Amino acid sequence: MKIGVSTASFYPREECENAIQIIKDIGADCAEVFLGSFYEYRPEFAKANKERFSGIEISSVHSSSVNFEPQLFSSSRRVRGDGYYWLDQFLRSALALGAKKYSFHGYISRSANNVNFDNIATHLRDICEFAAGYGVDVCLENVSWCTYNRPGLFREFKLRCSKLAAVLDIKQARRSGYPINMYIEDMSGAISHVHLSDVDENGKMCLPGKGVYNFEELFKRLKGAGFDGPAVIEVYGGDYSDYSEIKQSLGYLKEIAYKLN
Repeated sequence: MKIGVSTASFYPREECENAIQIIKDIGADCAEVFLGSFYEYRPEFAKANKERFSGIEISSVHSSSVNFEPQLFSSSRRVRGDGYYWLDQFLRSALALGAKKYSFHGYISRSANNVNFDNIATHLRDICEFAAGYGVDVCLENVSWCTYNRPGLFREFKLRCSKLAAVLDIKQARRSGYPINMYIEDMSGAISHVHLSDVDENGKMCLPGKGVYNFEELFKRLKGAGFDGPAVIEVYGGDYSDYSEIKQSLGYLKEIAYKLN
């Protein structure tokens, strides 16, 4: 298992092209690049900063969940066209960065009822086929307020869209109110990468190793589900004080992963 850091962990303190240098400096095995604006989606941005992003494995890319992903599911062909225009730009950027995985939120939904699996899967197949043309895998992330907001949904989508992969986000699993083991079972055999964070005794998110979460147990369960890919720290800028804390967290996770190998 490779242990890395998402550039989202530095937002809004650092722009992603500066955050990647910090991630390299602290010794991460890999990184996820969070492209959060239309400016950053353009492949010209990735190409202009290609040297900064070199020297470390870019395991995956992530976009802002509201900028174009929901439009990909619209019943309006024109609206979908706008979504696919930006998806094309984003995937060209992923290619320029050398990323093969795309952390995907999909459409916004807090409801767990009346899911039209066939309709959603039709859009997911189109999106996955489109991304495959760029050599990029679409990886649906469990998010409490988006497409995959409860266990059981991924299995249904996967049955209808064989190319679909999954991203396990443990903070989002916590926020959904469902046990993380239910998500791991649902995604078993299809987990592409994992987003890691911790939580303190008061329920506040923090860096791994600073809270009460049992990462040794998590890594054992992931291994049992056939996962041996990238696991990246993804917290927010207000969840720590100094960048040295991220380095400490990285070392903490690497030690656990090493013991379990």
